[in-house]
Amino acid sequence: MTSIVTYQGNLRCESTHLKSNDSFITDAPLDNNGKGEAFSPTDTVATAVASCMLTVMAIKATEMQNDLTGSTAKVTKHMTVDPRRISQIDIQLNIQGNCDQRTQLILERVANTCPVLNSLHPTIVKNIIFNWE
Repeated sequence: MTSIVTYQGNLRCESTHLKSNDSFITDAPLDNNGKGEAFSPTDTVATAVASCMLTVMAIKATEMQNDLTGSTAKVTKHMTVDPRRISQIDIQLNIQGNCDQRTQLILERVANTCPVLNSLHPTIVKNIIFNWE
């Protein structure tokens, strides 16, 4: 097993990673009867895409003797109804590091093959912008 998710009441869940015992909570969003006091489950999906992209880029960058420490991703998730689902994810990656154009191209290709991104339904619009700083 990877994790255990426990419903705590009041539309809140706690997810615990079994190997590390690290945990986080999710709440239903304000527009779906919740308090919106924490990430919603769909927020975690959109955020996981950005986290995955930065992680696989950092793995490849390290292999290429580059350091991306300090890089960030700004994530915006859009929802639709009927059925209620994620319709679009916008990610602006702001990449730190001293990467030449060839390295940038390689890292962008790696980012676009991240497992979370490739696990999303094809009808979800994915707008990815790379800013090299």
